[in-house]
Amino acid sequence: MKIYGDVISGNCLKVKWTADALGLPYTWVQTDVVKGETRTPAYLAKFPQGQVPAVEFDDGRTLAQSNGIVRYLARGSRLLPDDGFAQAKVDEWLFWEQYSHEPYVAVCRFHMKYLGKSKDEREAWRVERGEKALDFIEQQLAGRDFLAGPALTIADIAVVAYTRMADEGGFDLAERPGIRKWITRCEESLRIQ
Repeated sequence: MKIYGDVISGNCLKVKWTADALGLPYTWVQTDVVKGETRTPAYLAKFPQGQVPAVEFDDGRTLAQSNGIVRYLARGSRLLPDDGFAQAKVDEWLFWEQYSHEPYVAVCRFHMKYLGKSKDEREAWRVERGEKALDFIEQQLAGRDFLAGPALTIADIAVVAYTRMADEGGFDLAERPGIRKWITRCEESLRIQ
């Protein structure tokens, strides 16, 4: 399996961390979005969406979209429960992360870290929604160690990827002790440094 990704991207790290946690063999193909490497004719022929992460399997099949990839990789493993309802709870977090978290927390991070914008230049509506997303995670972690059950799942991998970098987007986790403890648990479980 080849994973096409950029290690600066939380979406790409989700796939890497899932593969690593499951001991899946892969070749990492560093793909720089900022340099336009996802827009070349060769890349677009393989991955028409023109995004990272993307995976090419040994049989030639390809798959894009981080949460779709991690869900596929995790099937039948400890990272995705067997029970149908438990899987749906994981999916609930995967969809929420892409719709209600990543467009705000990750985009603010991109604007500040990679476009050089200041904290004050962030879009107010995006900051407001990012703060609400982080508050929601904090509330949901009350009384539990992980998001979708008693153990780490791909729901945690998907949500922690950009949450652990929220400060790079101008978000303060100091008043969110549940998130900080959860990040540590996820990092320890995934052996992230």
